[in-house]
Amino acid sequence: YKSHLRAAFMAIEPHTGHIKAYVGGPNYRYFKYDNVRQGKRQVGSTIKPFLYTLAMQAGMSPCDKVVNVPQTFIVNEEETWTPASTDKDEWIGQTVTLKWGLTKSSNNISAYLMKQFGPDAMVDMMRKMGIGSALDPVPPLCVGAANISLYEMVAAFNTFPSKGVYVRPIFVTRIEDNAGNVLATFTTKKRESISDHTAYLMAAMMQGVINSGTATSLRGRFGLTGEIAGKTGTTNNNADGWFIGYTPELTAGAWTGFENEQIHFQY
Repeated sequence: YKSHLRAAFMAIEPHTGHIKAYVGGPNYRYFKYDNVRQGKRQVGSTIKPFLYTLAMQAGMSPCDKVVNVPQTFIVNEEETWTPASTDKDEWIGQTVTLKWGLTKSSNNISAYLMKQFGPDAMVDMMRKMGIGSALDPVPPLCVGAANISLYEMVAAFNTFPSKGVYVRPIFVTRIEDNAGNVLATFTTKKRESISDHTAYLMAAMMQGVINSGTATSLRGRFGLTGEIAGKTGTTNNNADGWFIGYTPELTAGAWTGFENEQIHFQY
């Protein structure tokens, strides 16, 4: 059982928050655990859109250019931390746009943005977008060092197609008795998290991930067409695999991994 893949999937409607699909695990008969809400795993690069959202909200543009070089953070008087580069050797030292940085999921560019805004500001942005899990305001947050549930991540990403409005997912809209009488009705809660302009810029950048970035297999291998935006994510030693994406009418996310994080995918 330890070597069996676990999986979770959730899909919601952007403007209503109605849950359209919810898969908590492979088989409840054998795995009585909800990986959508109970399970919290490191999110890897799926955390990066929150940092880019912070940059866009602060007035930066997807076209802003930076030099792609490793970034070093001072931990204390004796220790520093430099995020491992995920870029090809020929990309290092090149001047690139922020859109390129998100499209290629560059750790160097994420670290650059973390230096500009700081971990506390990133945590504040994630809170605004609906992330309630514990978040340590430290530099490694920029590359995904946080355990968050799929439920929270899908709801937060849904802010982008919802034009900046956070919509809390809702399971039940009404309860009726056996005669069809409505006993109770329920509506979701909404709040403005980011500006609609920021949401528009992020949607445009995250389409690049699908069209020419780390999720191009959605186009080439699986033949999906239409407007799609999203972000991939993997964690140390390939222990977790994430994808969260959206169309104008659906936001969905998937996680897969193992119960024990020491068991992981092949490289």
